[in-house]
Amino acid sequence: MAKGTVVLKLENDISTDIIYPGRFMATVLPTETPRFAFADDKEFNRALIDGEVPAGSFIVAGDNFGCGSSREQAASCIKAYEIIVIARNFARIFLQNSINVGLQMIICPDIDAREGDELEVRGNEVFNLTTGKSFVIESLPQARQEIIDAGGLIPYVRSLLLADAIKE
Repeated sequence: MAKGTVVLKLENDISTDIIYPGRFMATVLPTETPRFAFADDKEFNRALIDGEVPAGSFIVAGDNFGCGSSREQAASCIKAYEIIVIARNFARIFLQNSINVGLQMIICPDIDAREGDELEVRGNEVFNLTTGKSFVIESLPQARQEIIDAGGLIPYVRSLLLADAIKE
């Protein structure tokens, strides 16, 4: 279960260049890349950097979130702030990059929320506590969700290897 506030509302076709602008691609250290999240949205970027966006907050978007270039930094810079992304759907490569880094994301085809709305995720639904409406979540396949829940592909594989080592 997750509960938090919508801190950013985005429309359709949000490209990875909006999430993590290409001019920062030379910056590859995971400790440095988060400061460039949504760099062209000065107000939101400053709120992230200044710690004004609590972990567990939500970004809500329309269709095709994460379209464009296949840069992993677009997913990992959001993950660094422990923000949950709810979108009507995600671009294919962004979806896989997000799974690989353990970004919490929710596919919710009918989501309707505004900045400032309070949301709660329970079971297979998102509840907009501000409007009183609820929306059905489109679940990811179990294997993909397990990778996200483990914190990403590397922690997931590590846990499998450790489990195998213990069995032997």
